Amino acid sequence: MTATELTPARTGSNPAAPRTGRGARRPRTFEQANRRLRWAMLAPALLFVGLMIVFPLAFTLDLSLTDAFGAVNAEKRHIGFRNFTDALGDARRFWPAARRTVVFTIGAVAVETVLGLALAMLMRKPFRGMRWVRTVLIVPLLATPVAIGILWLLILDPTNGIANHLLEGLGLPRQEFLGSVGQSLPTLMLIDVWQWTPMMTLLLLAGLSTLPEEPEEAALVDGANAWQRFRHVVLPMLGPTLATALVLRAVDALKTFDLLYATKGPGGGSDFEVETLNVYAYGLTFDYQEYGPAAAVLVLFTLFIIGVVVLLRRRGGRKTA
Repeated sequence: MTATELTPARTGSNPAAPRTGRGARRPRTFEQANRRLRWAMLAPALLFVGLMIVFPLAFTLDLSLTDAFGAVNAEKRHIGFRNFTDALGDARRFWPAARRTVVFTIGAVAVETVLGLALAMLMRKPFRGMRWVRTVLIVPLLATPVAIGILWLLILDPTNGIANHLLEGLGLPRQEFLGSVGQSLPTLMLIDVWQWTPMMTLLLLAGLSTLPEEPEEAALVDGANAWQRFRHVVLPMLGPTLATALVLRAVDALKTFDLLYATKGPGGGSDFEVETLNVYAYGLTFDYQEYGPAAAVLVLFTLFIIGVVVLLRRRGGRKTA
């Protein structure tokens, strides 16, 4: 046997032997391997969701920079930010629609939060018949907003609606409700309050059920009354849940469309009395087929919603800090 055969080749290496030195690769731990496996399993779903979000946003943004009219796939040309400047300079439709969107959202969400918190505090302690109360409470959440709108159209009908019959029975004058330009928006805000206050109640009730009882009991021992315990003990502890509920409900109220369209039709009424940004963008798209301006309004509306979410989260974070 030769010396060459007895000496291992320098260029070769044993694949099973661990590497040593500066270029060595450390063996993976079980946690690292498990983490990589999780990301590998989630990657297809994350990619799909990302595409479903990114593509519509990119398409809408591109469409907003064009003069698309008549059909989305029709010949169009890019005109820069003209649609955005036209929308921001429209004092007849865009800014009144933006104002109604803000008024509807702030008014409805404020009342829903106050009523929801009050009902949650009343239902915090068990009482006889609480299961039935909770069952009745969620009934408005079971119907679609379109069905709710049709139901209230019948109830508030100026001629045959039961609401005016009840007012007459109480000696009060009849009201036009949704038939009035001035009463339409407040009436729809009350309908929204009727439908979505139960959701706020359930969210806040869930938050109240997780709060510890010791701080409130300590405040009671120190002589604090019910309002002081609520103001200085319960409310600060409920802050994170309250902030989350506000964000969820505010974003949902900003996007309200079906209730408004089902009750007032295209344009939000004959005088655009309940036309919000959602209704305005829908009208530009399907009534006038002005796809470029409609896309610009939707982009501005999306930026507005993002700004509201960031503002609410920051304010909620300051209150809970």
